[in-house]
Amino acid sequence: MSQIGVIMGSDSDYQVMEEALEILRQFEVPFEVIISSAQRTLKRTVDWVKGFEAQGGKLIIAAAGLAAHLPGVVAAATILPVIGVPMSSGAMEGIDALYSIVQMPSGIPVATVGIGAARNAALLAVQILTIHDPVLTLKVKDYRTQMLKDIEAKDEALQKRLTNGN
Repeated sequence: MSQIGVIMGSDSDYQVMEEALEILRQFEVPFEVIISSAQRTLKRTVDWVKGFEAQGGKLIIAAAGLAAHLPGVVAAATILPVIGVPMSSGAMEGIDALYSIVQMPSGIPVATVGIGAARNAALLAVQILTIHDPVLTLKVKDYRTQMLKDIEAKDEALQKRLTNGN
């Protein structure tokens, strides 16, 4: 059973959203992925959301560019948490998508990450799942510890370069 559903409005979003899928694989969180449009395939989108919720899904990550209706439509069709990923596209390079997702009307919230920040969307989703999963909690703590070690190693390398006059 998939815990996280990932929906994107176009196959052109996949390259960015692949980062989210990598994180979900790294944390061994079961997921499913679909391409469906809020405007062009509304019934298909809502049917998928309802089906995902009915089969026990826990959270949905929705990516969209331009007017970015998809995360809001998904959120309106479910009580599951929805994380919106604004995609960089069009003349406004994702600013329009960011505003569309973050400015949802009262009562239908969508958590929103930065433009193209699929990795952060997946990490947020994983962190939300830790509420009821102690094994996943430990994995997230280990991930954070490794990030600290990586930064410390990079700083150590920088300090050595500076000390050697480079």
